[in-house]
Amino acid sequence: MQSFDVDDIVRALRDARHEWRDSQKRSREPVGREFPSREALTEIVEALKGALFPMRLGPPDLRHESEDFYVGHTLDAALMGLVTQARLELRYVGRQQSIDEAALDAQASAAVKAFGASLPQIRRLLDSDVLAAYQGDPAARSVDEVLLCYPGVLAMIHHRLAHRLYGLGLPLLARIVAELAHGQTGIDIHPGATIGAGFFMDHGTGVVIGETAVIGERVRLYQAVTLGAKRFPTDAEGHLQKGLPRHPVVEDDVVIYAGATILGRVTLGKGATIGGNVWITDDVPAGASVTQASLQKKPCT
Repeated sequence: MQSFDVDDIVRALRDARHEWRDSQKRSREPVGREFPSREALTEIVEALKGALFPMRLGPPDLRHESEDFYVGHTLDAALMGLVTQARLELRYVGRQQSIDEAALDAQASAAVKAFGASLPQIRRLLDSDVLAAYQGDPAARSVDEVLLCYPGVLAMIHHRLAHRLYGLGLPLLARIVAELAHGQTGIDIHPGATIGAGFFMDHGTGVVIGETAVIGERVRLYQAVTLGAKRFPTDAEGHLQKGLPRHPVVEDDVVIYAGATILGRVTLGKGATIGGNVWITDDVPAGASVTQASLQKKPCT
C-alpha cells in the first residue's frame, strides 16, 4: 500500500505555522479561534438577504402570512451569529492593544445592534438600486428579474451591508462580506466606498471601485470600469500611507461606459458622460462628454 508520510507532513506544517507566528510576534499558546469565519459569514449574509427580501430571496415555501415571523426568526439568528463574528474581530485587535475583553464584547454588541437598526434604510437603498437597474436596462422585464438575476444588484446587496459594517468599526467582517460577492460576480467594491442611491452596474463584470471612492446618486457604470488610485504615497520610511483619499469622486447622474479607467482623487462633474476605454487622471466638468476622440485632440502633457 502506498504511504504518504502524513506524520512528517504534519510536523513540517506545524513548523511552518510556528515560523509564521514567530515572525508576526504571535503567541503559540492555544487561544481558540482568533479570526472571523468566512463560512459563518456566508450563512449570515444569506440569512440577511432573506430577511431583506423574504418573498424573493427567502425560502421557496414562504407564504405572505408568515413573512414577519420568518423575518423575525431569521434576523434574530443572523444578528446573534454576527455578534459572535464581531467579537472575534474586535478581540483579535484588542489583544494587540491590550484592551479589556469585556469592553470589546460590549462594543461588538453595540455595533451589531446599530447594524440591525439600519437594515430598513439599507432595504430602501437597495430598492432604489433595483429600480435603477430596471429602468436603465431595456432587457429587464421586471424588478423581480433584476433582483434575482443581475450580478450588479447582488454585489450591491453585499456592498450596502459591508459598508455599514465598515462604518461601525468592523472592517474585517466588511471585507469578507464584500469578497464573497467579488468571488461570485467578478465585481470588486471595497466596503469603504461611499455609493449613493439609485446605483446601477450594467453587466458589471470587472468593475473595480476603491476604498475612498465617493459616488453620488443615479450613477451608472458598465463592465470593466475602474475607479482606482493613481499613486500610493509613502511615509519617510517608505511604508504606504493608508486611509488617504486617493480614489475618484463621481457626482450625481454620471454615466461611465465599458472599460473606462479613472484614477486618482479626481472629480467627474454632475451629469458627465465618460466614453468606453478612456483613461482619465484629471477632473471632468459637469455635463461634459469625454471620449477617445476628444482625448486625442488634446495636446500631450
